Amino acid sequence: MGRSAAFFDLDKTVIAKSSALAFGRPFYRDGLITRRDVVKSAYAQLMFRLGGTDEQTMARTRDYLATLCKGWQVDQVRQIVAETLHELINPYVYAEAAALIEEHRAAGRDVVLVSASGDEMVRPIGELLGVPDVIATRMTISEGRYTGEVEFYAAGPAKVDAVSELAKARGYDLADCFAYSDSSSDIPLLECVGHPTAVNPDRALRKLASENSWPVLEFRHPIPVHRRLRERPAVPVAAAAIGVGVGVAIGIAWYGRHRRTRAAST
Repeated sequence: MGRSAAFFDLDKTVIAKSSALAFGRPFYRDGLITRRDVVKSAYAQLMFRLGGTDEQTMARTRDYLATLCKGWQVDQVRQIVAETLHELINPYVYAEAAALIEEHRAAGRDVVLVSASGDEMVRPIGELLGVPDVIATRMTISEGRYTGEVEFYAAGPAKVDAVSELAKARGYDLADCFAYSDSSSDIPLLECVGHPTAVNPDRALRKLASENSWPVLEFRHPIPVHRRLRERPAVPVAAAAIGVGVGVAIGIAWYGRHRRTRAAST
């Protein structure tokens, strides 16, 4: 049997926020971006998430981010990420995602983070999770500064290209591999593996998952690392799995009503 891997999107799949936008405040504080840049970055991220499968949308987002970063010192960005990682990212890692990552490791699979966010952000988050393998956007660097050009934009079909290259290099059979994402922009990634799963899916991805009988997971419990080390996940991964069909819709409605009843009684 060949090796296999589990590929995880990052934002809203492993962490309960946008990794790129999470560092907006310290970037602003250190003078890398203006208030206007913060607003425009949030808008660009929103547009990508709403229409991420459109090539023009992805290209505009890529070009905007490249222009925004032009001239930044790479070491300064890395330092900001390192100093604020535990404050801005650690508390927002889904307990269910952390448990699922450990399940794949226990089964002997490699785990790979695949994100459109920059490598300088994604790689430290991977280290926080104990995941050394990362596929992320890479900016062109010259003399320690970003040039304003993108070497590799890890979005849409480009994710599939990178995953396929890694699979070929390591001998993965993609039919035996797993992939997890919340976004319709990652449909090509999900379709390239034998075991795709939608996590907190947007409307388009939820529809496709239903049509293809893909598993759907709902992650709702971000827990910091130090708590995950001594506590079980708030919701077991198996219990978070949501199938497709009328029976499941009834189950979701019951679960929501049950939670509201419990909240009202506390």
